[in-house]
Amino acid sequence: MTNDEYKKYSDSHQPRSRAGLNIFRAFWVGGAICCIGELINGFFMSRGLSEAVASGLCSVSLIFIGALLTGLGIYDRLAKYAGGGTLVPITGFANSVVAPAVEFKTEGFITGTAAKMFLIAGPVIVYGIGASVLYGLILCLMR
Repeated sequence: MTNDEYKKYSDSHQPRSRAGLNIFRAFWVGGAICCIGELINGFFMSRGLSEAVASGLCSVSLIFIGALLTGLGIYDRLAKYAGGGTLVPITGFANSVVAPAVEFKTEGFITGTAAKMFLIAGPVIVYGIGASVLYGLILCLMR
């Protein structure tokens, strides 16, 4: 069998790519999460709260919803369906904190839940704080 024949044979037996469907799912689910965030923010602002306070409450609400859905096992099923669309920063962060805590709860409160809670989110926090300090230093030097 020549290389060209093998390539044709191999190509005919490979599964079709589902990239288009996966991109569509990620786009609409991520967009829906963002729209829900905007609705929550609009709700708080309609109650007479300032934009800063409403934004803070919206963030807290999205973190709570993401953590609750992770604890109930719903967020994981949504992530299997939508892939990267569920990595919207605030709900994805809540999921990355709660998921290891739920997974290791059988090891106990201290050595399981508390120790494993920041297994995935810990590096994000460390590098986020490091980047913000570096940015602040650069900003101070530029003034």
